Amino acid sequence: MTVSGTVRVPGDKSLSHRALILGTLADGESRVRGLLDAEDVRSTARVLTALGASIDWNDGDARVRGRGRRGLRAPRQDLDCGNSGTTARLMAGVVAGHPFAARFVGDDSLSRRPMKRIKQPLEAMGATVELERGDGLPMVVRGADLHPVVWTTSIASAQTKSAVLLGALVAGIRVELHEPGPSRDHTERLLAAMGARIAADGGTVILEPEAHLAPLDMQVPGDPSSAAFFIALALLRDGGDVELLDVGLNERRLGFFHVARRMGGDVSWEAMSATAGEPAGAIRASASPLRGTTIEGHEVPAMIDELVLVACLAARAEGVTTVRGANELRVKESDRIATVVGNLRAIGVRAEETTDGFVVEGSQAPLSGLVHAGGDHRIAMAFGVLASVPGNDIAIDDRSCVAVSYPRFWDDLARLTR
Repeated sequence: MTVSGTVRVPGDKSLSHRALILGTLADGESRVRGLLDAEDVRSTARVLTALGASIDWNDGDARVRGRGRRGLRAPRQDLDCGNSGTTARLMAGVVAGHPFAARFVGDDSLSRRPMKRIKQPLEAMGATVELERGDGLPMVVRGADLHPVVWTTSIASAQTKSAVLLGALVAGIRVELHEPGPSRDHTERLLAAMGARIAADGGTVILEPEAHLAPLDMQVPGDPSSAAFFIALALLRDGGDVELLDVGLNERRLGFFHVARRMGGDVSWEAMSATAGEPAGAIRASASPLRGTTIEGHEVPAMIDELVLVACLAARAEGVTTVRGANELRVKESDRIATVVGNLRAIGVRAEETTDGFVVEGSQAPLSGLVHAGGDHRIAMAFGVLASVPGNDIAIDDRSCVAVSYPRFWDDLARLTR
């Protein structure tokens, strides 16, 4: 059975969060089109509204009335971040630069995710961060008049970096941040597009004090992490091709597509436009025989959300695929190393868990069994792609969890494979 069709995946999740936050901190009204309407982004909008933001959001088009860089107010209740780590970490940075305190809460999964990584730099800047259970949520952030800092992070994390940058932006101070390697740079690109004086060179970012931030006017491109699932679908089927339109092509988000090519996949892309410093264009893929590969730690930041999908591609590739240096998968919506390996084994794939990754041996034998998604949208979608391969008989226990990032995923998958 072949697969064919054209898809417009929903707006980029990382950009949607940041556009709402930075639009709120700007002077004047920002307009953001193509905003991702999913649970995680709704969490950010809800938290911003609780802090006094004004967001008019209808059918993917949002108008955000800026309150200036330090114009939010103390919340009257806990800030519920749902399942969104981006909401909790980035908004912690925003609150840290304001003269009030806020208590962050989330669902069971988010409450287990580490927050010490933002506590340390924000406290070095002068805020107070109280973790009620040692790490994770609930978390109380007490804002202050922050002071400049030079900070070096132990891991390349766009969320940690963004928390520091947002705290510095709100406080009007200079910050210099060093990472062991480059992470996603959406915050830096949006800040530059809004007139901030920000310089980035590899793993170093410097933000100078800013009194005002210009409003945004942008079209959010499609999320490359969502597009990756349909690229994988095209590669794994017996024939045909898939085209994804208006997808974000930021180079720090293209790791999966480079690895898919390395595995023998017929994948191509072309940038056709840009908005707020973010390139966008079309990605195309056709059915291809795949071979195993090795992914090293320096490649992980550019494809951290797609490594579960790599494991599912590896299940149908010739030879062995090894992923190293992916410790961060342990603290995502689930322990994705344990979850992906356990589910691969459950459906008949030879797979081994390592401390910082996994090893998967490919096979063309039919796969069958029940996948336990553990409430993790990436697990459900990746195994949903594998389930669509003819000859496989795979069921997924929780299909609804895809609403976190891609509410219409199952409809788009069915349309391409009917």
